[in-house]
Amino acid sequence: MDGLFGFVVSRAPFFWLFVAVAMFVVEGMTFSLTTIWFGCGAFAMIFVSFLGFPFGVQFLVFIAISSALLVSTRGFVAKKLAVRHVATNSDSIVGKKVRLATGITAAEKGSVRINGVVWSVTSGDGSEIAQGTECVVDEIRGATLVVSRAQEG
Repeated sequence: MDGLFGFVVSRAPFFWLFVAVAMFVVEGMTFSLTTIWFGCGAFAMIFVSFLGFPFGVQFLVFIAISSALLVSTRGFVAKKLAVRHVATNSDSIVGKKVRLATGITAAEKGSVRINGVVWSVTSGDGSEIAQGTECVVDEIRGATLVVSRAQEG
């Protein structure tokens, strides 16, 4: 084992380069924003290893740099890279109160007009709803709105 350890220590810059590349590859496969900081720490260690510190000290500096990067930047970077859901026109319809232009029966879908667009509607529980009834859009299934009777008051 001393032979392998001695081999690694004598070629510390290459060892740290290998660790950095491995961490970046793992980060590229997982997008966890965890291993990237250890990759950055290993990359910094390539330069620190030229200062001649013993390998144990290099390892402690690697852990310190990586941990500091992880703790100080992960939240900020995760927030900047977060995917934001942008509501589309159809998403803005969910929760809206509508009045049925044509009623919903067991055999036929009804219809409503929202912003000048006529939509097919069906009831979420399969019940019949008469024309003119005020309803709330619960969800959208394809091109059909799923509605329920609006609560009184």
